[in-house]
Amino acid sequence: MPDRPFPPDRDRSRSGGARTDRRPAAGPRSTVLAAGAVLWVPGPLRKDGSRKKPRMALVHRPKYDDWSLPKGKLDPGEGWRAAALREVREETGMRCVLGAELPTQHYLAQGRPKEVRYWAAVPIGGEFRPNREVDRLEWLPPRRAKDRLTHPRDRMLIDALLELLLG
Repeated sequence: MPDRPFPPDRDRSRSGGARTDRRPAAGPRSTVLAAGAVLWVPGPLRKDGSRKKPRMALVHRPKYDDWSLPKGKLDPGEGWRAAALREVREETGMRCVLGAELPTQHYLAQGRPKEVRYWAAVPIGGEFRPNREVDRLEWLPPRRAKDRLTHPRDRMLIDALLELLLG
């Protein structure tokens, strides 16, 4: 685990960035709100002492037979960051620390607009146990993670994390 997992000057979620953690009011055809994270760990050490590229956690959801990043809908009254932490824990079994906010995704899901906010995150404990929602978790290097992801829109989040970590 790195001593400082996120560069503080690039962490909008802690540095007073323009975003807020308050959830907008819901309406009958309102946007579905969700939050998640790109959960990562440092890459393994090479023989020369340098590190390989970081590993990202991908989850397999049997209901959709897809590979994705941990995410899920906000519960009523729940804030964005709290939802991201809860969803990562529910889907991966990992407690984590959120770092910099990553790009937000906007798309249609079952005919409704959906907004998903993501953060970079590092695990601080926990253990994966297969469950009804997620039956597999894999830690993959960036290229393999991008190849495995089912939805092309999720690949940009891997790139955003790498830009944050590696500059």
